[in-house]
Amino acid sequence: MFNSYKNFIQQYLKLNAIEWKLVELRLTLKSYKAGDIILHQGDICNELYFINSGLARGFIIDENGKDYTWSIFFNDSNAHMSNLFVTNYDSFLHQIPSNIHIETLEDTTLVVVTYQDIQFLYNTLKKGERFGRLMAEEAYSFLHQQIIDRQIKSAKERFEDFLKQTPYLLHKVPQYHIATFLGITPQHLSRLKKEYKLT
Repeated sequence: MFNSYKNFIQQYLKLNAIEWKLVELRLTLKSYKAGDIILHQGDICNELYFINSGLARGFIIDENGKDYTWSIFFNDSNAHMSNLFVTNYDSFLHQIPSNIHIETLEDTTLVVVTYQDIQFLYNTLKKGERFGRLMAEEAYSFLHQQIIDRQIKSAKERFEDFLKQTPYLLHKVPQYHIATFLGITPQHLSRLKKEYKLT
């Protein structure tokens, strides 16, 4: 049931059988239908989710009611820590209201661990603290690179990066969500797809 999660964790931490059992006892599995809201803006993110299967996105709604995709969460060979863990890490880490919504884009199964259980694992396992540090570093690195890319890369370069890193998402995620994730209009995305003969 938790094999995908265990295999991922073992890439960073070599847990013995007793250590893994301590972790496993604090995990639960939750299933969501496409379109379900996992986290509402304004709520505190009390759980950390790992994508077992499915697809989700984090998004922001502006004062005019327009939404912008902030992050896309998925689990495949191209996924890294920031894609695999469905969370508003700032809200989770500091237990403050979330500034994003998170919704599923297709039927999704998540491995769930609560904030309280994470704290227990940090305090019980030295390796747990190391994993927490790695997650914090990954979250910072992802955010830093995302902001820099939006500032210095052209729309075409951002689209090319998206194709290199996550090509299959182009056909799984609605075009509007991809466009706002890349910081371009749906019309511009459509033109880029035609240029690369992807329509």
